[in-house]
Amino acid sequence: MSLKWISSFLDAQAADLGSAQNTLEAYGRDLKDFLMFLEQKGSSFKTASRSLVEGYLVYCEAQGLAAATKARRLSSIKQLYRFAFEEDLRRDNPAIQVRGPGKDKRLPKSLSTSEVNRLLEAARKMPKTKSDKMRLTCLMELLYATGMRVTELVGLPTAAVRGNPRVILVRGKGGKERMIPLSTEARKTVTLWLSIRDADGMNLSSGFLFPSRGREGHLSRVWFFQQIKRLASHANISVENVTPHTLRHAFATHLLAGGADLRSIQTLLGHADIATTEIYTHILDKRMRDLVLEHHPLAQTS
Repeated sequence: MSLKWISSFLDAQAADLGSAQNTLEAYGRDLKDFLMFLEQKGSSFKTASRSLVEGYLVYCEAQGLAAATKARRLSSIKQLYRFAFEEDLRRDNPAIQVRGPGKDKRLPKSLSTSEVNRLLEAARKMPKTKSDKMRLTCLMELLYATGMRVTELVGLPTAAVRGNPRVILVRGKGGKERMIPLSTEARKTVTLWLSIRDADGMNLSSGFLFPSRGREGHLSRVWFFQQIKRLASHANISVENVTPHTLRHAFATHLLAGGADLRSIQTLLGHADIATTEIYTHILDKRMRDLVLEHHPLAQTS
């Protein structure tokens, strides 16, 4: 019965809110872990009390989970019980007054423009064939030029870039669409990749800019993650510091450093809340502090 609660909740999330598959999978994992804890205590979703919900958070703390993970798990539980209350599965909500840890306010890792240029240069040289070089270069330049999420990038439809558009339509989390301008260099790279893709007849029926023979019809996030790690190694950049998301952070950070306003960056990144975008001001503030401490005359020691 408890597993049915999870499946019904996930179905509602998908149907009513258009939650992405990755989000649904995360909810499912969190709720199954909570359910295992409840069953060990002789309880279930239907009978769990507030004290058991709080006990689960203590259990998560004892496991040494990151604050962000604990906060996400509590969010999953709260949403499940909100759904259960609305669907008359329970007459109360045992999680409504439970407060959890805030997310760690760690700054996202970013890259310097020099490091980004080295990664782009590695993409042009590392793959063996001309086709692979062009594909990887197109992936990297699009990622840095648009700040797309990796799932948005690998799943980009070919129709979005046909006709050398100056602006592309991207479908993000929850099916929300946003417009992102394309730089001149990015448009040139996309045009070159399209010409190679079309000439080679690569899975043209898939409809994706970066097709593959996989189940989804396009390159996977895992494949691209592996490629970007190889690029970092090839460019002599710390592999730990480079992921597809790092390029998204670099896009935002470099725009902000160049004078772009937060609202524009929020729109380009597809953030629902401006507070999510404001993290980049902390990166810029730190760079400004470092600049003053390193170069101001009063910071110099005799």
